[in-house]
Amino acid sequence: MSNVPPASGPLSANPLTRAVLEIDEYAAGLGWDRPARLFALVDTARLRTQEPGLAAQLGLDEEAESAPAATLTPIEQDELPANTPLDEFLATIAWPDAVAGCALTVERLMLPPSAEGSMPEGLNEKQLAAWVAKHPERQEVRMTVAVLRDGGREAAVRLREKDSPTEVLTGAGLVPGLAEALSATFAE
Repeated sequence: MSNVPPASGPLSANPLTRAVLEIDEYAAGLGWDRPARLFALVDTARLRTQEPGLAAQLGLDEEAESAPAATLTPIEQDELPANTPLDEFLATIAWPDAVAGCALTVERLMLPPSAEGSMPEGLNEKQLAAWVAKHPERQEVRMTVAVLRDGGREAAVRLREKDSPTEVLTGAGLVPGLAEALSATFAE
């Protein structure tokens, strides 16, 4: 597990948005063509109090004086299994109570809505992926989606062709399907 370094760019007042942007910046620093990455989101103050050793290991004890009161610390989890579909893997996760939320960063190919009309009918998942990969209007994107146990959501989307911290789109409703799948990991 590793802590995601704090973002150096402008920070939002919303702790979940800050966490998403920190994870997006961390993933951007690793480059493209990377596997999906899963993060636990923990309340920073609670982590410092209940796990001071871990907080010190993550460098959070030094930030105690300067950090905003309500912050979330992203903690990267073990690598996701390579041969398991993402939806199947997410269905196996159950978070302990100390985890306030979770986030996932994943790269995908996307098409603009205008391309839907030219999509051949009857394609299976593998055929559809191949069709999208060959489409001239495809865009490579990195999506970082985070959800909180209480239902809060946030996402960041970065296009590969506009790979810049100032070109990251954020919003709670950007990737609803992935947000739903992550929220299900908190179902009782």
